[in-house]
Amino acid sequence: MGNLVGGWRLKEPSTVEECDSTWGSDSENESEDSGVSESVSPAAESERAASGDTEHREQLCDSPESAPKMKRSFYAARDLYKYRHSYPNYRKSRQPNEYRNLRFYLNKIPLVPDGIYIEEILKKWRGDYDKLEHNHTYIQWLFPLREQGLNFYAHELTQDEIKEFQSTREARRRFVAAYSLMLDFYGVKLLDKNGNVARAPNWEQRFEHLNESQHNYLRITRILKSLGELGYEAFKAPLVRLFLEESLVRGTLPNMTHSALEYYVYTIRNAATRRRLLRYAKKHYRPAHNFIWGPPSRRDRERARGAGGDDDDYGDERGGSGYRAPNPTPEHHRRDEGGEGER
Repeated sequence: MGNLVGGWRLKEPSTVEECDSTWGSDSENESEDSGVSESVSPAAESERAASGDTEHREQLCDSPESAPKMKRSFYAARDLYKYRHSYPNYRKSRQPNEYRNLRFYLNKIPLVPDGIYIEEILKKWRGDYDKLEHNHTYIQWLFPLREQGLNFYAHELTQDEIKEFQSTREARRRFVAAYSLMLDFYGVKLLDKNGNVARAPNWEQRFEHLNESQHNYLRITRILKSLGELGYEAFKAPLVRLFLEESLVRGTLPNMTHSALEYYVYTIRNAATRRRLLRYAKKHYRPAHNFIWGPPSRRDRERARGAGGDDDDYGDERGGSGYRAPNPTPEHHRRDEGGEGER
């Protein structure tokens, strides 16, 4: 179901500022008791203290000469703007809706081209890190989106299929199991039905791998998007918060920093949640003068609003506003030149 009348198409944003409404309704009086913690965990503070004279190192890193000036990717901002706004120029496929993603999750059809059923993946692939690393066709089936990926045997989600998926308990159960399987691959464990996460027992080995295996950053973007499409918007913020802490504070995933800030934060549909994540990141980002993720100047904000930028994306009803998430509700890393998400 597209948002089109005849051949009319909504005007798409043409600047990063028009794509990003995160600070458009900025409120410094946002509730501090909403379950959001912008402070560093005690364990992370201990690790930072043990690493040496942190304050001195940060002052050295904060010099203007210490790092090149960066700029945000318009392509990434536009891609995630479309996602957060449910693809405003989406065209309904003329092909019959076969609900292939739902049927796959009901264990009725295998993924193509491998011929593997979801139950086999969930029962046999957990802990098989070599298979999860080197097979590049399963991710589009496990985490479907409303956009075509590189596996052309995988099918795009449709709004009708999303509604059916969200109302099917068996599919939702397997989807959460698939999410848990991928988290384990990344060294993270799913703590509860609310989406809270923490380091897994195998975190050290897996983080070392994840820091170097950057094609997995594309997969994580896809996973986050798919969570939002299939009714688990509230699962995103806890995972993004963990990756920000590991990359910016603990220093275990330094190579992930750009992806976390440029992509992961902006998959979150609730602007207040994005602001809290970015405030947390800004406190710990070094060099501080290179933090480019807002808030924008007043002039840029007014220009974006005048051009029809997304004023506040969605209200709180579309997902949790904090990192301690509420119950779920039904509902090739190409920087600058391409969208992120193993497609």
